[in-house]
Amino acid sequence: MIELDFYGTLVAASLVLLLGRGLVARVGFLRSYNIPEPVAGGLVVAVLLLILRTFDIEVRFDTSLQTPLMLAFFATIGLSADLASLKKGGRIVGIFLLAVIGLLVVQNAMGIGLATLLGLDPLMGLLTGSITLAGGHGTGAAWGAVFSEKYGLASASELALASATFGLVLGGLIGGPVARLLIKRVQVPGCSPQQAPRLPKGFEQPNKERSITPFSFVETLALIAVSLLAGNLLNGLLHGTAFELPTFVCVLFVGVVLRNSLSALGLYQVFEREVSVLGNVSLSLFLAIALMSLKLWDLAALALPIFIILAVQALVMALFAIFVTFRVMGSNYDAAVLAAGHCGFGLGATPTAIANMQAVTQRYGPSQIAFLVVPMVGAFFIDIVNVIVIKLYLALPFFAAV
Repeated sequence: MIELDFYGTLVAASLVLLLGRGLVARVGFLRSYNIPEPVAGGLVVAVLLLILRTFDIEVRFDTSLQTPLMLAFFATIGLSADLASLKKGGRIVGIFLLAVIGLLVVQNAMGIGLATLLGLDPLMGLLTGSITLAGGHGTGAAWGAVFSEKYGLASASELALASATFGLVLGGLIGGPVARLLIKRVQVPGCSPQQAPRLPKGFEQPNKERSITPFSFVETLALIAVSLLAGNLLNGLLHGTAFELPTFVCVLFVGVVLRNSLSALGLYQVFEREVSVLGNVSLSLFLAIALMSLKLWDLAALALPIFIILAVQALVMALFAIFVTFRVMGSNYDAAVLAAGHCGFGLGATPTAIANMQAVTQRYGPSQIAFLVVPMVGAFFIDIVNVIVIKLYLALPFFAAV
């Protein structure tokens, strides 16, 4: 057993990012299909650890930094949210949210149908639907406990975590290829000589240089820290009530309020370029730690029928993004980037969606609409609508007899 402490894990995560960057730069396949750098490096390390485990060598990481990094990323999403811009994109956000809800319904119907055909408990189908795919590890663990305690489903929590892990991996792998396929059908911004160049904003192109100063860095760091503190306090106040929300949603909400309140009062204007730099650092390190610490043997332990369901779900996600998300969002370049993002949080999590879109925009050019819509829907609305969809399915007579 090899255990890496906090510092060892931080070093390992940094090396994973450097490895991912080197792989994407040198391997044409990864570059052509827009595979995010943290995904490329993290999966290589996860596979190496799987091989080491066959020789009875296991490496454990200190993942205590993972949650703060994720929350810091969502704080920067909130601090980047200009309500004036959100008003302009209100209709687009609404249309994308409807597409997201449609996928949640399809995922659960597909999971239940396949589970029934394969002779499994239909609850397993629901657990391998939107609960773990769109919901991720947190939602999966919560509902897994409910299914075990209330419905007596054996190993529900283990199945939920393994399914969420599968979704996280596939969400980071299929978004780029889907976008590459769709971009062939559209005109990419910047290719038209009549179009004036636009500087990237927020999270669109993470490798663009952004000027910062020590003092401005401290100011932005203070805003993130306040968002984390107030978000955790808000989460504690809402805990156990009908308005309970995941911690990251509370942190994001505080970031939105903080940014727009300071701006409306004329006290401070958020330095967006610096917020995006800190957000991208948090996102990259979070994904590196999450992916390099994946226990791929949990996926190998999945029973074949469950693996079949999850593989079909990944295919359904890709087809939904191509034939539904892309079309309803306008069948243009922004729609292609949105489709890549939808693959990210439709199977995995919002950080995966952002990484997918960054891999696309870093190569083809910025998409302001995509980076406005996906963080709001993927981080804020999806958890709320997912709970509603899940409870509606459980209210069906089909489950009442379970």
